[in-house]
Amino acid sequence: MKIVFVGAGNLATRLSLAMQRVGMQIGQVYSHTAESAGQLAGRLGCPWTTDLSVLQPDADLYVFSLKGTVLEEVIAGVKPNNGLWIHTAGSMPMTVFEGHASRYGVLYPLQTFSKGREVNFDVIPLFLEANTDKEGAYFKNIATALSENVRFLSSEKRRHLHLAAVFACNFTNHIYTLAYKLLEKEEIPAEVLLPLIDETVAKIHTMSPAAAQTGPAIRYDKNVINKHLAMLDDPDMKAIYQLLSWSIHKESQDE
Repeated sequence: MKIVFVGAGNLATRLSLAMQRVGMQIGQVYSHTAESAGQLAGRLGCPWTTDLSVLQPDADLYVFSLKGTVLEEVIAGVKPNNGLWIHTAGSMPMTVFEGHASRYGVLYPLQTFSKGREVNFDVIPLFLEANTDKEGAYFKNIATALSENVRFLSSEKRRHLHLAAVFACNFTNHIYTLAYKLLEKEEIPAEVLLPLIDETVAKIHTMSPAAAQTGPAIRYDKNVINKHLAMLDDPDMKAIYQLLSWSIHKESQDE
């Protein structure tokens, strides 16, 4: 199997390396910048380009791993061919390929990716969608070579999954960033939070997040909450603290 990657970011890097690791051939990498394309192609040992018009036309699979804001524009710039075209975006519908390819689908890995950090694809949930049952069966064979956790999901359901993932990952990580800033300001080493973070995450493997919730907000302890608010100079952090505290308390009352 020969694969062309259209994109060279975090997800494209980890997915292409995982595919190569299980014996799939990466034939070419495209990126709009020579630096990104060259770096990934160098790791994969394949040619690269910044020109969509010279994409190899004979690949079996074309993986469009791009930001949603440029996905449709880039797809429109690729010459039609007989390969299976897929994208990896959580919030974009499969129909972005209509009128540009006859065989198409989506592969959405539910994970956070960084170029320099290894991930175990065996356990990553891969959510698939294909325009025909035939392509779906072909596509599933590709996906199961990467992960033991493969399932089909519609574009509409995937939109909701992506929204949940933003809450669970991106927003949570931003809260870690704010917590680190608070400690750095007081010259307290941020790594002291790691055991707390690890235990918080470990809990929800055996209990629901609602059942695992602790802290002053769940009982809306105004004495502690008001003291914390008085300590926050940043109005944005203060607003986040207030909103999250109220949301935690409200959720606990609805249980």
